[in-house]
Amino acid sequence: MDNLERKINQSMANLEQAITRLEEALSEDQSNSLIVDGTIQRFEFTIELYWKTLRRLLLSEGIETKTPKETLKPSYKAGWLQDEQAWLQMLKDRNETSHIYNEETANQILGNINSYFPEMLSTFKVLRKRYEDK
Repeated sequence: MDNLERKINQSMANLEQAITRLEEALSEDQSNSLIVDGTIQRFEFTIELYWKTLRRLLLSEGIETKTPKETLKPSYKAGWLQDEQAWLQMLKDRNETSHIYNEETANQILGNINSYFPEMLSTFKVLRKRYEDK
């Protein structure tokens, strides 16, 4: 197993754990501001792991990308992402949560995270199947 394969294995394991943790947070009482904050934090972390995992998978296919947005297009083209617009919006929300914080924005993004989660989960299943079939 080469170094890139090891990194991909680790990325996939970390991503699976992050998705599980995000799912746990989404099942909690979302009227509690600590839960909202924690869920947003887990979302940020999961998105970060997603784009880095996608970047590594693309690299294994000979495609080099540097930024999260730059990574989405070839991932969508490869069939790993089903809804490119949703992923672009997830990146936008992730960037917004990192720089600006107010309760109204937090609650709106929390609602978005709830609607994004099925896409995130199905994308992980596609990636896992694709990677395991290699």
